[in-house]
Parts: sequence; structure tokens; C-alpha cells
Amino acid sequence: MDGIISYALNAVVYIGIYAIYALSLNIEYGFTGLSNFGKIAFIMVGAYSYTLLAEAGLHFVPSLILAMGISAFFGFLISLPALRLREDYLAIVTLTFGEILRLIVKSEQWIANGVWGIHVPSAITIEGASYQISLLVNIGLVFTCLAICFFLVHLMSNSPFGRILRAIREDGVAADSLGKNMFKYKSLSFVMGSAIAGLGGALFAQYINYIEPNMFLPAITFSIWIMVILGGPANNWGVLVGALLVQAFERGTSIMKDYFTLPVDPVNIQYIMFGALIIFILAYRPSGLFREHKVKTLGTKRAKQWMDHS
Repeated sequence: MDGIISYALNAVVYIGIYAIYALSLNIEYGFTGLSNFGKIAFIMVGAYSYTLLAEAGLHFVPSLILAMGISAFFGFLISLPALRLREDYLAIVTLTFGEILRLIVKSEQWIANGVWGIHVPSAITIEGASYQISLLVNIGLVFTCLAICFFLVHLMSNSPFGRILRAIREDGVAADSLGKNMFKYKSLSFVMGSAIAGLGGALFAQYINYIEPNMFLPAITFSIWIMVILGGPANNWGVLVGALLVQAFERGTSIMKDYFTLPVDPVNIQYIMFGALIIFILAYRPSGLFREHKVKTLGTKRAKQWMDHS
């Protein structure tokens, strides 16, 4: 029974971390229409930045903030050439960047012990605490960070900045004709998404207590995309539900082999089911399980009141 409880609590931690990843992609793809298929690169930058800073003796909070800043900086650097490309080329460039970065970290031992990996200090250590207590502490930490990210992304989505991102997504030429600098706003969107992804990577690293390059494979990026597409692009609550459903399914199929004799490996079942699910969603529900909310502003509220009274 204790093993089942521990596994369930561990799954909750992963749901929170992946929900942060999904929110970061929602800023780029959901609100701005940017096809970032190299999301894992910025997660890896956040994880390794936090690890090296924590190993150097820096406190948890400064390490977390600096890891976000470094991820945001990498996002800015990649946005300079990548955002001038068309959507399909942008996807190729970001995907390639993620793989190149992973191979560099894997090959260069001086960066972070190369392929052998590196130990990561825990953010919070409680002497004599059981494993389940440690899991509960990590749940509190991860979901506190998730709540902050969700609040900030929600404010952004209803702000003038968020409305400009939506305008660029719907018709970049029209937004540009109205004096909105598309490259600047796309770059800011990329920077924000990279910073939040770096936060998720840092939380993942301190939770696992060990990272190595093969933990950061492109398959993670595709899982995050499934969460956003399933939940509903540009719907913050939707991507949280998408993260919950996808992670619950992944964790559930991972333990099926312990209770059932299956003719197919559970990992292959995941790929088959996810492929079928994406085809179904794109064919019958392209907006995801939850549609995009209308923008709520003071102007729209007053216009609605005026229409109700008239």
C-alpha cells in the first residue's frame, strides 16, 4: 500500500512539473502561434543552470531565478534568427537546437560531467523525514510555482500584450500594418516561454537529485505538445487538464506490466494511443477539450453592460 501511495504522490509531482512545461508552450504556440519543437532545450538549460549554481553553493531561490534568466537568455538568442523564418522552418530550427545542445552537454565532460551526469542538491531537506513526506514537500513546492506561473500567464493573456500576441497569431500582416512590431512581440513571447520552461527544468532537477543528457530527449517535447493540443491552445485551464490527462495515462501504462501480461510493451501502447488521440482531436475537436476564452477587458465589460441596458 505504501508503494502505491508513493507512486501516486510521485505522479502528482510530475503532473505539476509538466503543467509548467505546458503553460510555457501555451504562451508560444497557444497565444502567439510559434511552433517551438525544441522546448526540451530550454528545460535542459534550466535544469543544468540550476544544478551548477546550486553545486556552487548558491541558495535555492537565487539559483531558481538565475536558471530562469539563463533559459530566457537562450530563448532570446535563438529567437533572433529563428523567428525570421516561416513556421515549418522555425519548428526545424528549434528541434535541431535541442538535439545539438543535448549532444554538446553529453560530449563535453567539463560542462557537467558529460554523459555520466551530475548530482543535484535538494531544494528542501528535512532530517529524518520519510520518502512520502519528501514527496509532499515537493508537491507543495512545485504547485506553488505552478500557481504563480498560472496567475502571471493568466494576467498576460488578458493584458494588451496578450491581445497583441493573439492578433499576431491570427493575422501577422494586419498586426504589422497597425504598427505592432511582430518580431519584438514574438521574441518576448519566446523569452517568457523559455523562462517558464527553465523553471520547470530546475524543479525537475532538484526533485530527481540527478540529471544526465539522455533525460532530455525530443519525446518530452512531443508529450508537451500533446498536452497543449489536447487541453486546448490558448486556454490556460485546458493545458493544465491536458497535462493531468497525459501524465496520468503515461504513469498508468508504465505500471500495467506489473499487473497485466501484455503482448505489447507499455511504452509502445503510449505511442499508439497518443497518435490515435491526436488524429481524433485534430479531426473532430481542433480547438482541444476546452476552447479559447474570450478576452476579458474593462472595455468589453462596459460594452456588454451597455448592450444589456439598451
